Amino acid sequence: MHVVLLVLIAISIVVLISYTGDLSSYETVASAKQKEGKFVNLIVKMDKSIPVDYDPVKDPNLLKFHVQDSLGGKIAVVYHNTMPTDMEKSERLVLKGKVQGDVFECSSIVMKCPSKYKDNPNAMQEQPVTITN
Repeated sequence: MHVVLLVLIAISIVVLISYTGDLSSYETVASAKQKEGKFVNLIVKMDKSIPVDYDPVKDPNLLKFHVQDSLGGKIAVVYHNTMPTDMEKSERLVLKGKVQGDVFECSSIVMKCPSKYKDNPNAMQEQPVTITN
């Protein structure tokens, strides 16, 4: 009985260790460039000083734009899909993909929307709060 329990515990440990290798963390542009070809997640904002290259008539599945991380690292992004609605208005973007040379090949974009309380810090006090028991 004890041998069976030890074998099950050992198998559980091996499974847990194999899953921890797949956990992804957020990278900076500099660290993503060092991991060229490996899948990473970037938290960035759009670099609005460089125009977005997107022509839905010519190629609706090609979007090119530039981003900057919180440390000032910049990189060009290529996304082979349609441009997400209101992407330019997004406060932050989470990009999933990999660096290939000087370009980030993006497979997925998650937009972090600006807070509705950002422009009006008193908006939270203006909202009625109801607490029920």
